[in-house]
Amino acid sequence: MKNIGRILAPMLAAGLLGALGCREDPESPTAPEATPALSAASAPLPFRQVSAGWDHTCGVTTDDRAYCWGNSQYGQLGNGTFAGPETCYGDRPCSPRPVAVLGGLRFRHVIAGTEFTCGLTTNNRAYCWGGNASGQLGDGTTTGRSKPVAVAGGRSFLLVRAGGSHACAIDTSHAAFCWGSNSNGQLGDGTTTRRLTPVRVSRGLSWGLLTGGFIHTCGMTTDNHAYCWGDNGSGRLGDGTTVKKLKPTAIAGGLLVRQIEAGYNHTCAVAVTEYRAYCWGSNYAGGLGDGTTTTRLTPTAVAGDRRFDNVSAGVGHTCGVTRGHRGLCWGTNPTGQLGNGATFRRATPTPLAVDLQLGPVSAGLGFTCGVTTGDRAYCWGENSYGQIGDGTSANTRLTPVAVVGP
Repeated sequence: MKNIGRILAPMLAAGLLGALGCREDPESPTAPEATPALSAASAPLPFRQVSAGWDHTCGVTTDDRAYCWGNSQYGQLGNGTFAGPETCYGDRPCSPRPVAVLGGLRFRHVIAGTEFTCGLTTNNRAYCWGGNASGQLGDGTTTGRSKPVAVAGGRSFLLVRAGGSHACAIDTSHAAFCWGSNSNGQLGDGTTTRRLTPVRVSRGLSWGLLTGGFIHTCGMTTDNHAYCWGDNGSGRLGDGTTVKKLKPTAIAGGLLVRQIEAGYNHTCAVAVTEYRAYCWGSNYAGGLGDGTTTTRLTPTAVAGDRRFDNVSAGVGHTCGVTRGHRGLCWGTNPTGQLGNGATFRRATPTPLAVDLQLGPVSAGLGFTCGVTTGDRAYCWGENSYGQIGDGTSANTRLTPVAVVGP
């Protein structure tokens, strides 16, 4: 979070420069790589899930082990140190290749937040590590941790999600709990009081999915209804207003969703009907994918007739994977986070420059990662902290490159 201006500045500038219309250049000034290259140094790990955060990335291998890479200043890599094997942008400690998360835990999934990470173990326990100034690790303290610490309360969870400086989880009874920063009501307990341990989300709904944005949270109930709460600048809650909400509030229009993802200042979802993608909130650079740069206070269909399996909202950009496993991205693109070999923004879905068969995709701050159907992890975009995981800290990667081995 310390360097948000360095990456957000060109994104915001792009939004201002595009006030008269979104720039849709027909081709890139930079030739895309023909094929993503692998490092010869070590064999790549077989990942089944990866998560792109602020300036670090984490993932889980097919044998349930967690690895992280990128900025390690706050302990967010979980490898037992606040230092790193290398020094990256601004003399920050980093690791440009995966390092193992300590503790011998086996994970179902891990989620990278801003300066911290959370994960769910195979025995359904939530652990977090990294920066903890707002209590986002959920262990009852504000002490940063460089290796996993159990979330207080001993509950069994079905999933855990990390946001800006807060985290949320769903327990085995489908109740939702959140902890950490709450200045905008993103914990959903009806207050703006910071919580160092899990507090139950109001309204008593039965939850099937949660997603943490920067200062807002969204979720899907077990009957596919979508709700959001927290900060509502630019309409990121999708309820037709810009008024902050301290408790879950239904998105407008009654859209039923099968997946939902909260980003920095916008939100996207995949509808139950025909797998169509919808987005709402800030649209300064076309991150909503509707062909405009107009802010939307309610869910708006992404342009085109593609059917999506999953979508992920980042910071001014969005990526998604079709039912046919093809990756597409749209929105701001100064650091190559769209993966199409260009740095021009796109207001409608644009295919990746490399033809990958993708499963889940994850959009972070200025970069994106995904896992192929063959369990290979790829990332593209901003790489000043080694968050791409290709063994370097080169500034940008305009097309997907494979994550190397540890």
